[in-house]
Amino acid sequence: MTASVLAVEIRDELYAIVREPIAVFFSIAMPVGMFAVFATLFGTGGDGPVSGATLMLATFGAFGVISVALTPGIGIAEDRERGWLRIKRVSPVPVRTTLAAKVAASLPVAFGVYAAMSLTAVAMGVFDTDLGTWLQVAGLLLLGSLPFALLSMAVGFVARGRAAPAVINAVFLPMAIAGGLWMPLDVLPAFVQDVAVWLPTYHTSQLGLGLLLGEPIVDNVAALLAATGVTAALAAGAYRSMRA
Repeated sequence: MTASVLAVEIRDELYAIVREPIAVFFSIAMPVGMFAVFATLFGTGGDGPVSGATLMLATFGAFGVISVALTPGIGIAEDRERGWLRIKRVSPVPVRTTLAAKVAASLPVAFGVYAAMSLTAVAMGVFDTDLGTWLQVAGLLLLGSLPFALLSMAVGFVARGRAAPAVINAVFLPMAIAGGLWMPLDVLPAFVQDVAVWLPTYHTSQLGLGLLLGEPIVDNVAALLAATGVTAALAAGAYRSMRA
């Protein structure tokens, strides 16, 4: 997989995203709108010097970034139905290059969601972290979204185009709620708190929270590495099944 071929594939994927401005708008608008509402209601509190709204950049930021990271699987399902992946298999460009490009092209949109939330926090006067930390949180959230991109691929390899979004949301939304992305875990039932520590959504948000609060994130990184291994195996198995 040469860098030049990958760059061309990423460019084509970005063009495809730009050609759907309404979809991009709602990919950003929904999580940012939710952040604005919750930051207005609960953003004045916080843990020490960090405001609650700034901490929400880690939790709602994880929600927004992961939501975008799940979109490659929808594109894969649509490409399968159109026969595009079948063409890619016999073209000089390896399928793995096309798949990598889909994930890479989603990163600017995911970062855009996080940046839009941050600008909302600035406009509300509740943004209180430095630029370096802000960028580090962004990088951690983007890296933490990798297992979800692989999970979306697994769905895309086996689900139909119209069914893929429903399957992905049916898996992700309960994980988002139980993982504490929308509300603090301490306000949820005890059994949900017990489940949360097994969910990659929880560990993704904990990367950002740990950085903002100065807490260790080694366990969260290890959990996400394990989740990446599992979802990579699922994606590989689904791809082999698709080829059969």
